[in-house]
Amino acid sequence: MQHVKVYFEQGRFGGWPANHGMWNWGNEILVGFSRGYYKDLGDRHNIDRDKPEEHLLARSLDGGVTWSIEYPAEKGFLVPRGASLHGTETPGLKIPPLEQCPGGIDFAHADFAMTLRMNDVDSGDSRFSYSYDRGKAWSADYRLPNFGTPGTAARTDYFVDGPETCMVFVTAAKHDRSEGRVFCARTRDGGATWRFVSWIGPEPPSDSFSIMPSSVRLSDNGILTLTRDHEGEEKRWIDAWLSEDDGTSWRYLNRPVESTGVGNPPALIKLADGRLCLSYGVRAEPWRICTKLSEDKGRTWSRELALRGDGSSRDIGYCRAIQRLDGNIVTTYYFSDAKTGPERYIGATIWKPEEVRS
Repeated sequence: MQHVKVYFEQGRFGGWPANHGMWNWGNEILVGFSRGYYKDLGDRHNIDRDKPEEHLLARSLDGGVTWSIEYPAEKGFLVPRGASLHGTETPGLKIPPLEQCPGGIDFAHADFAMTLRMNDVDSGDSRFSYSYDRGKAWSADYRLPNFGTPGTAARTDYFVDGPETCMVFVTAAKHDRSEGRVFCARTRDGGATWRFVSWIGPEPPSDSFSIMPSSVRLSDNGILTLTRDHEGEEKRWIDAWLSEDDGTSWRYLNRPVESTGVGNPPALIKLADGRLCLSYGVRAEPWRICTKLSEDKGRTWSRELALRGDGSSRDIGYCRAIQRLDGNIVTTYYFSDAKTGPERYIGATIWKPEEVRS
């Protein structure tokens, strides 16, 4: 396994690729993440909430070995919206209003990328933006409907089913406005309108949530979605849900990960040979980044392989992953280790899926 630093800066905090998205076009890879200022807050996220948090992109042209950092807000793209980031707004940046998408999005464009983000934690709105040039330029921020829910907190989870058809998987507030449960929605007119399709699983009890889905299409009608789940003060795990009717209904499949410590979302991809690859962080000692594979469409999972187990804090994880043309996998995450220092950085591990067997 090869470990590389995607982004590291002294005095800074890099975090949460899972929220933003990761895309690849052959060996060109793009991943989004948040940059803030480091502040020691103990067991909490070590980011200074009184200073600005920004959205950055990291791009690799050599399959994840080396990376360059891009700041799209300087060009007016992907401008962060302060309330959704828990911090203050970046001085000098004009935040454009959310717009209604007119439609006409070509989801099947060869260089397409889309990111979905929560807009404002107080209003419960979400937004999406897309690119036709591999993330160099982005559309306006378009409003994602709330679909009759008390509010949504979207992260990037979607797949394309045709030039005008796309399915998204979103976290919504429960009926009492607490966090949260997962649903899927679809557009068939290039993003002009979105239709609620179904809830994925029942609404969790008052002391529980099911959030942050990661989904793959298994077949014309088959979809597998993994969710980050929480119950009470101690139980944190990852569950799998299967639809065999194109998202109309879902059934519980299994629990790929019994415990993620104090909680971490799944990152699920489908490999070229048909296997499924799950990446996730474990916020329990030893703090680590892990993976499992499935050879039967998620019905059973391999043993856990720790991609790295040298974390120095539980404030890690939020993985994303892609597969390179040569079959190797690039898993990104945020991390801290004793050698680097207390700051959180964006890391990547390049590894061979043959190393994991049932």
